[in-house]
Amino acid sequence: MESATWPVYSPFARKHYGKGVQVGRTEGRAEGRAEGRAEGRAEDVLTVLQVRGIPVSDADRDRITSCTDLNRLDDWMRRAVTATSTADLFDDTPERSVG
Repeated sequence: MESATWPVYSPFARKHYGKGVQVGRTEGRAEGRAEGRAEGRAEDVLTVLQVRGIPVSDADRDRITSCTDLNRLDDWMRRAVTATSTADLFDDTPERSVG
């Protein structure tokens, strides 16, 4: 059972133990915030389209909600204000890797 106490008491462990976990948590939080911003922006785009009475197909809804590129979502948000259809959102949108 002595090995169970090693991480707690060794000088090496006191210096290094848990550092990778902290980095992972920090990166995870940042990633979670970015995903949250993208999800929120996608919902904003869909809300503007809904309020304007523009129908959104399931495929278009999936395309909007699965997008994680904030620049693209910002472009779609601006276009949603004047769009007459979802096709107007996607016109001239270069196909980039979503993610």
